[in-house]
Amino acid sequence: MAQVPPARPNSHDWRRPGSGICWRAVVADRKTRVVVGMSGGVDSSATAALLLEQGFDVVGITLKLWPQDCVSRAEDKCCGPQAVTDARAVCHKLGVPYYLVDESAQFQSLVIQYFADEYKAGRTPNPCVMCNQNLKFGRLIDRADRLGAQYIATGHFARVEKNQDQSRVLLKRGCDLRKDQSYFLFSLRQDQLARAMFPLGDKTKSDTREVARHCQLKTADKEESMEICFVPDNDYGNFLQQAKLVEKHRGEIVDLHGRVLGHHDGIEFYTIGQRKGLGISSAKPLYVIELQPQANRVVVGNETALECGEFIAERCNWIPFDNPTEPFHATVKIRYNHPGTLAMITPLDSGRARVQLATPQRAVTPGQAAVFYQDDLVLGGGWITRPAR
Repeated sequence: MAQVPPARPNSHDWRRPGSGICWRAVVADRKTRVVVGMSGGVDSSATAALLLEQGFDVVGITLKLWPQDCVSRAEDKCCGPQAVTDARAVCHKLGVPYYLVDESAQFQSLVIQYFADEYKAGRTPNPCVMCNQNLKFGRLIDRADRLGAQYIATGHFARVEKNQDQSRVLLKRGCDLRKDQSYFLFSLRQDQLARAMFPLGDKTKSDTREVARHCQLKTADKEESMEICFVPDNDYGNFLQQAKLVEKHRGEIVDLHGRVLGHHDGIEFYTIGQRKGLGISSAKPLYVIELQPQANRVVVGNETALECGEFIAERCNWIPFDNPTEPFHATVKIRYNHPGTLAMITPLDSGRARVQLATPQRAVTPGQAAVFYQDDLVLGGGWITRPAR
């Protein structure tokens, strides 16, 4: 089994959870500058307030991500105009500088185009992972460098620590497991994690709102969005069509034996495990089992056909070590809301790993992230390819 070095915080660098002290104490210079990614929500607002209270030199930045034609469709999203208004108001209340930076072109190419391309390829994308990797911990770090900031901070519920010999930065689950967002951060490199601060990692959502109320921030009771930020009403198919990223193209819906049961308007409008909206009649419920982009076919079957016991993860990123050399056991999450299941992870060549599940799982979906954990520690993860059946 791969050996993961334990984390051992120094006593002078750490305070008990809930004390309000940031996860990473910068002892030498309490005026170290930190850029906070401001989304206009309560989490990033509380992040800025906590860092300011702890004596850091805080600068707020909102990345303007929405394309111009998205403005009318994203008023209340983290990529919308209202979010900018709220973020600016929070920074004004806290008395810290605020900047709005246009990164819409990068968002279009690195996130939205990726989103469309994955659906065209018969995969289900995870745009939050790509946004974190390329924008929040990519472009935002570039902006921080221009402002002379050593760190960037976000409102993610996750934790970072140094390992015992200080050679690696480790990523851990947030203490509030109901809000833990470490899954979306698995692809961050060591140089990105070394610049990251997550002040909410040891807090609950209730703690976060209490911080915002204490500071009289207007976002204290703001509802959080559970949808993809650039997709109105969570209707991704309609978004793809309105944005002219996909067009309807007729294809066959077939069963596991290749018999034609009906027709569809494009594989982009389906995802593995989908049951509703198939437009075909059957005596028993049918589910999407596979998407075949080259044949433009949707394969359906009964629920038992959704179970999968093994798959390959590609483009793996490892956090406590460069590359594991031997198989090891870990808990794997195959989607954000998945509770996790025990698996054997076998490293392969070309950044791939074979994942053998101790218990077959339902709807293992190509394009989603498989993230590997050892207790609270994120070992790494990769992108699910078509599973073996």
